[in-house]
Amino acid sequence: MSIYIYNSLTRKKEELIPLNPPALKIYTCGVTVYDESHIGHARSLYIFDCIRRYLKYRGFDVAFVRNITDIDDKIINRANELKVDWKDLVEKYIDRYYEDLASLGIGKADSEPRATENIPEMVKYIAGLIEKGYAYESGGDVYFNVRKFTDYGKLSGQSIEAMESGVRIEPSELKKDPLDFALWKRSKEGEPSWDSFWGRGRPGWHIECSVMSQKFLNTDTLDIHAGGRDLIFPHHENEIAQAEALTGKPFAKYWIHHGLLTINSQKMSKSLGNFVTIKDFMTKYKNADLLKLFFLSAHYSHPIDYSAEKIEEARSALERITILMDKIDKMGISRSGVQGIGEIDEIKSRFIAAMDDDFNTPQALACVFDLVNVTNKNIADADFCAASKITILELLGILGISLSQERKAGISDAEVAQKIRERNDARKNKDFALSDKIRKELEEMGVILEDAKEGTTWRRKI
Repeated sequence: MSIYIYNSLTRKKEELIPLNPPALKIYTCGVTVYDESHIGHARSLYIFDCIRRYLKYRGFDVAFVRNITDIDDKIINRANELKVDWKDLVEKYIDRYYEDLASLGIGKADSEPRATENIPEMVKYIAGLIEKGYAYESGGDVYFNVRKFTDYGKLSGQSIEAMESGVRIEPSELKKDPLDFALWKRSKEGEPSWDSFWGRGRPGWHIECSVMSQKFLNTDTLDIHAGGRDLIFPHHENEIAQAEALTGKPFAKYWIHHGLLTINSQKMSKSLGNFVTIKDFMTKYKNADLLKLFFLSAHYSHPIDYSAEKIEEARSALERITILMDKIDKMGISRSGVQGIGEIDEIKSRFIAAMDDDFNTPQALACVFDLVNVTNKNIADADFCAASKITILELLGILGISLSQERKAGISDAEVAQKIRERNDARKNKDFALSDKIRKELEEMGVILEDAKEGTTWRRKI
């Protein structure tokens, strides 16, 4: 079976055929470290980590690079606003970024280059563009001459005329054409700067990704370049122009873009009071699986709207899985070699088919719940349950769902069992008030009781 992905460059779904299979070289734009990472960042980080994990599962030798932008106008402005050294600001938020990755259970990329560690390569790259006639120096700044690159606009689908109507030149800029963009910026007094052929300055944002992607993947042409839909223009358009002007080769064979996240149908904004950081989410819910299930509920390329109600839906979905896992665990089934059960294999095949079709996670997730449902119907069949548990955990592992959670402190398993015995005694004595009181006390401590003919079982609340 082949994998098909939607290529933003060609605007159609195409079979994924790497340039040098099974090697697959992927680059995705990372965070700019001037503030806390929010749940919009979390979607990007998680989705592309999930795609990487699936491609590895399907046998590709994936090299995955995700950069860190640690010098940028936003960083300088924020440091000035807070009256702190820009380096201290950057180190603080890089540390916070890695804390967020760990809390979400998202792995680091194979390489996570920082812009400031690759400036000599950027200077050399820019010099090469000047030499080829695609860039020019003006007053210590260096600009890319957009009109010289005849394919400009091919990713975003915009014509030069349409772009020109929406751009205006700032009085302080020394560029020849409003569409030209900065490759190198002369530093103002007190700003961070590095040596270059054009004087002290710093790189433009776009040049960072062109240089670091090619350097750390050791190629002129990437297999896949990924990022958010908001980066298509101008960031990714400019990356293409820079890279292809210098090398004369395609910059990336496939481009994939994820949709953007809103909060209760509004754009996330601190001014609107709806800015949700990753730390905010984890402090409130203490379970990254909830956020991941929410993300999986929409196709990666589509927009997604975050709300408390959607997270509660994710909680209900997660509980369906954990309740089944608890049932199987309490049956004491320990078989590990059970396999070849037709209905389970058929559902697993549908899961793979969904993921092969442009990483269709809503359909893939539906397959997981099909397996949960059919296992509940076969709960008395130990072999079926054993094989199903192995498969469910395998599929959830591909999706990065760990089923781990931070348990509420205050009551141990043994104490729960004792409380259940006390409640059973109360029910035998028809002391229903005490029985209800014990149930409520346990619920407040995060323990849910479930009464059945066979007796009372319990689970911890997610």
